[in-house]
Order: sequence, then C-alpha cells, then structure tokens
Amino acid sequence: MTDPTRATVIVNADIPGPTISRHLYGHFAEHLGRCIYGGFWVGEDSAIPNEGGIRLDVVEALRELNIPNLRWPGGCFADEYHWRDGIGPREQRPRMVNTNWGDVEEDNHFGTHEFMALCELLGTQAYVNGNVGTGTVREMSEWVEYLTRSGSSPMVELRRANGREEPWTVPFWGIGNEPWGGGGRMRAETYADLARQYGLYCKDHGDNVLHRIAAGASEGDVEWTEALMRAVDQLTHDTFPVLPFQSVSVHYYTIGGTWTAKGSATQFDDDSYWRTIVAAQDIEPLLRRHIAVMDRYDPDRQVGLALDEWGTWWDVEPGTNPGFLYQQNTMRDALVASVHFDVFHRLAERLTMANIAQTVNVLQAMLLTDEATGALVRTPTYHVFEMNKVHQDATCVPVHIRAPGAVQQVADRQVPTVSASASVVDGRCHVSLSNTDLDHAVEVDLDLRGGSFTDVTARVLAPSSVRDFNSAERPDQVAPHPLDVTVTATGARLTLPPHSFAIVEAA
Repeated sequence: MTDPTRATVIVNADIPGPTISRHLYGHFAEHLGRCIYGGFWVGEDSAIPNEGGIRLDVVEALRELNIPNLRWPGGCFADEYHWRDGIGPREQRPRMVNTNWGDVEEDNHFGTHEFMALCELLGTQAYVNGNVGTGTVREMSEWVEYLTRSGSSPMVELRRANGREEPWTVPFWGIGNEPWGGGGRMRAETYADLARQYGLYCKDHGDNVLHRIAAGASEGDVEWTEALMRAVDQLTHDTFPVLPFQSVSVHYYTIGGTWTAKGSATQFDDDSYWRTIVAAQDIEPLLRRHIAVMDRYDPDRQVGLALDEWGTWWDVEPGTNPGFLYQQNTMRDALVASVHFDVFHRLAERLTMANIAQTVNVLQAMLLTDEATGALVRTPTYHVFEMNKVHQDATCVPVHIRAPGAVQQVADRQVPTVSASASVVDGRCHVSLSNTDLDHAVEVDLDLRGGSFTDVTARVLAPSSVRDFNSAERPDQVAPHPLDVTVTATGARLTLPPHSFAIVEAA
C-alpha cells in the first residue's frame, strides 16, 4: 500500500433533501437457476429447517436487511408464467418448461400462495410482475382480484377454495418485463398503449391501492421512456384524471467486459476492475437522462422511476449451468453496490424503487446456498445492504467531496475514487463512504455542518484483496468490523483503507 491521499467530505446535515425511500433497497427473485428452488424454497420434506417449504435461514438473513419489497416471478420468466398453474394442490399443478433459463422443467410448486407466505415471513411488500408477453389483460386483472379482493367474487371464491380466506396486500404490480426484448419485441408506442390498457383493468380492490409499474427502457434508451411519458401526458390531459401507471422502470447491469465475454467474477485484472467501476459510476448520468425526459412531461414528479433490475453480471462459475447465472461475489461487487446507493440517494426525489438482481444464487446475490453442505453464505454485497439500511426512509442531505488527489486515470477518463452520501433521521446523521482505489488509503476529514455531533462511530468493509469473497469454507473472509474514528472540532477524522466501504454514524 502506498501513501494515503486526503479528502474532505462536507455534510450539510441541516439542509433537507428528498426522503430516501426504503424501496430503493428492494430485491428480485426470479424462477431462474437456484434462486427459488434451492434458494428460497427447499420443500416441506427437506432436512434444512423450513416453514411450509420456505428456507428459514434465508428468511432470517434477509430480515436483517429490513428487506422492503420483493419482485417476483420475473424477469423474463414472468412473460411465460400463467398464475393459475401455480395455485391449488401442488401435486396437481401442471408443469412447464422454463425456456428462458436453462430449458429446465418447472413444476410450479412455488406459486402465488408460497410467494405470499414468503413475503409474510420476510415482513416485506410484494411486487408481482404480470405477464404481458404471452398473457392477457383478463389474466392479470383476475390475478389482482384473486390476491387483493375481499367479499365475494369468482376469484375470491377460488382463493378461498385454495385455503386463503382473507386477501393479501399487494401494492406493486409490474406490467410486463422488457417488452422491447424477450417480453414481446414490441415498439415503444405499441407497449405504451398496452400499458395504458393493462393499467385500466388492473383495479384497486378495497383498501389495496395498486402502484402500477410500466416496463421501461433498456439502459440509455430514453426514447422508450419518452414514449411512456407521452402516453401518460396524452391520457391524463384528455379524459382521465388518474395515472395509468405510477412508475416507469429502467434496467441497467454493470459489466467489466462485453455482453458476450463478461469476464470472471473472481479472476480479474486491474484493468477489468477499473472498467467495472467506470460502468458503475455511469449509472448516474444514465438515470439523469431518463429523469430529464420525465421532468419535461411530469414536472410535478407524480410518476416515479424504478430501477427494478441492476447489479453486476459476470460469466457463470465454471462447471455450472450457463442458464442459471450463478456467480461468485467479491469486494468489487460490494463497491459497485455502494457506489450505486450513493447515486440512488442523490436522485431520490424521482427514483423511488430499485431492485438488485438477484437475491439468492443468481447474479449479484445477497446470499449463496451451498448445494453439497446446505451452508448459507452472506456475500460482500449483503454486507453493504446491511450497513446501509440506516438510510431507509431517512432524509437525504447534501454532500460535497474535496479530494483532488483521489482520482484514477482510466483510458481518457479521470475517475474519482471517493464516493459518499448522507442522510439524517431522529437526530442522527449517517454517512456512507467508498474508496475504490486499489492501492491508496484515504484520510478523510468529515466536516459535519448544521448540527452538534459528539458521538461518532463507524464500521468498515475492507478485505485484504478486492478479489476476496465469502464461501462455505470461509464465510467471513469479507465482513464488516469497527473502524477507528477521531472526533474533531468540525466532525471526525478516519482512514478508509484501499477498496473499502464504511458507514459512519454521528449523534
């Protein structure tokens, strides 16, 4: 390690910004690889402790994150999923082929009732993604009714026949998934018309108010976002005072290679690392371009932006099914997450939801389950979520970084290596700090303005190598530990090790 660089991080704790919605810490569980089967679901006959077939150590670990919402059943799988195949006695449920992910047979043992039981165990809100690609308006409308209506109706009676008397609360509904690609190969205008139609027939029942999410753009396709916002503008200005959908989504994945050669999750060189950090930082200008389009049509910001798929995407681990998207998770992935969260906090006035892809055993997972031993492993990314949960529903406050020496030259680009964001809640200020530099520590002078903070503590995630990861054999190779902090007249002083993430609490 070479000599440290210096940085001043100024936090204006008395200048309130937008509320950081807890739903920016959302999750995603698709019928893909071992996310559902072998991840969340082990079956009632499993030797692994479970409740109704749902794996309890996974539930316990996710509850520690204050998981706010869970998106299901896809993803691409959603647009081939017909919900009636996943209700009733399990032994009578029809089978299907999961053509999107591994071409494997799906027995539908994990369906609507199992998902809602999982949400109840997690204490989280359900985000159900409906089928537009191969489904119908009636099918999705009846699914809403089945889940959320009380009293008496055909779908209510069907639900009661399947053992559930009272309706569930299901606030979030996705109107299809990636309709520009595997969800239908549609033109933006075609999908915009469908989204308005589906939004009309997916109705609020009783006290359950739907937050409808229109399937939005791939990465920087702002024309898709504009088509959706134009559809909202035309409809609300013509005859309908109610929005057809309350959010539009966007998907963005971080890779250090190319789509055809993404690179290894663990065996990567420094150049690949820095390309990944650049790609992670690029999420901010990308989201700002979408927000600028939305602001033109919706200056009052009634429609939210939902980044409901994000995260790193690497080549699968050697020897695993390439359709299962199983990858390890190093400190590099954790830093991608921490940089993303700083961006999410800054954009929280318009960005109202984000969902990491995915929760267990797929892509940038929180948790990995070992098939041989049954062990549960918390990944480095899991720890960033846990450390950062203090920002959920807190008030974002401005942060200014002065660190002229904390830059890395990547090709023709000067890349800042210090990232930060902050929030306040109940008289406490929390500051997230990331140092993406591979070799230099950063001596941080934390200038806390707008309050009197005398008790300052911190935790840090700082393994010896950015390539370190957790496994069944070494489950705590990357884990948080206390970080020394010196209280100063203006705030605090601390040292961020290379390739590290820290959370500071000041009270």
